[in-house]
Amino acid sequence: MLTLPFRNLVQKTAKRALQSNVLFRQKSSKGQPSESTKVQEAALNENLFLVDEQDKVVGRATKRECHEVKKCGEILLHRAFSVFLFNGNGDLLLQKRAAEKITYPSLYTNSCCSHPIADVAGEDEETDAMGVKRAAQRRLGFELGIPKDKLPLEKFDYITRVHYKDEGNGQWGEHEIDYVLFFQGDVPVNPNPNEISEISYVPREEVDQHIPTLGTLTPWFYLILKHRLKLWWDNLDKLDQFKDHQKILKLGTGK
Repeated sequence: MLTLPFRNLVQKTAKRALQSNVLFRQKSSKGQPSESTKVQEAALNENLFLVDEQDKVVGRATKRECHEVKKCGEILLHRAFSVFLFNGNGDLLLQKRAAEKITYPSLYTNSCCSHPIADVAGEDEETDAMGVKRAAQRRLGFELGIPKDKLPLEKFDYITRVHYKDEGNGQWGEHEIDYVLFFQGDVPVNPNPNEISEISYVPREEVDQHIPTLGTLTPWFYLILKHRLKLWWDNLDKLDQFKDHQKILKLGTGK
């Protein structure tokens, strides 16, 4: 895949219009943590929602506590979301996580993945996953620079929830009830280099050829892609038939 400086974001080829982005960072002073590292460390203090296997909130814990892998392999189960952002042509935006990310650095994943924050007003609302949608709106602004007014809550399609676990590198891992959200629209993007090193829009007909070129994927993206994504993607204009807000799809591990 050809990647270009962000100022040359749109690269047209004979087969497709590819948006790709390489974001450049300043190196930190020798021996000093970079600003990106400081941002990632600070985020570990945010409080997430602990849930049981039925997605009932049972408490709170910091992002650090939620992602630490215990010696026994235990990881606290918490609430999360994965956004799949499609442009008007139905192409899916993929991102490569920044090298400074504490969990799963430098791996390709879906458009945006994060958590509702317990300390942010409104992100605890359960009705129609409104709290999760607000968190997704906030995070799309932070990671991809998409203005809030371009992301109306009513345009988010809440498809279902998935439950998965992955022990990552043995120190940092994931154990989540993950809300799957679709959003389609032509929105401006201005990626945050503390979070994202590359982006690309991939057409549905090219995904099977493109994905193997990306290397290891994040476990949640790998599992959703393997089990459901292409079916949903093929039906962007009729997603209602696939929405299930009662059952939680158990996908196992990302291995």
